Amino acid sequence: MDDRVKRYLDEYTSLLYKIEVTDQDGCPPSFTEGVERAIAMMKQSTAGGGKIMFIGNGGSAAIASHFALDYWYAGGMRAVAFNDGAQLTCLSNDHGYEQVFAMPIRMFAKPGDVLVAISSSGRSVNILNGVAAAREKQCHVVTLSGFAADNRLRSLGELNFYVPVQRYGYVELAHEMILHCILDQLRAEEK
Repeated sequence: MDDRVKRYLDEYTSLLYKIEVTDQDGCPPSFTEGVERAIAMMKQSTAGGGKIMFIGNGGSAAIASHFALDYWYAGGMRAVAFNDGAQLTCLSNDHGYEQVFAMPIRMFAKPGDVLVAISSSGRSVNILNGVAAAREKQCHVVTLSGFAADNRLRSLGELNFYVPVQRYGYVELAHEMILHCILDQLRAEEK
């Protein structure tokens, strides 16, 4: 294997062990405990008729769509991603891109729902506004971010998964791994 490819894979693999989790009080549960807490939060919400909402921009929007489908189809939970093209262009045209997630969350979220907010940089204003709207609606919030350790999103959730690297590819892959891990462990519990 080419040395550059091996180095890439080795760097990515070692990064997975460096993912940091914090709760709403800034306490650092282990990764395993963070996954377990996310599972409990999602199971409690969906068992009571709630849903899981996913938001993200660009590559994170693709991750949001992917996991809304996986959590619904493979996990049997109500799940939705707010990134329909017509919806995004309508809301951004009429209200500004900063509101494209906050508006549907205010409309469709119920207390006890779970918002999964995904942003590689943790600085996207529309994601931060979506989190604020979810809080207004008394939703639970799980964040996934990367890049700068002091990014705003990293401290806004009840659970915050942070990938400490400045590379989009690694952050996006790690976010997918985290969401797959939560879903796969949830499904394993049900067997």
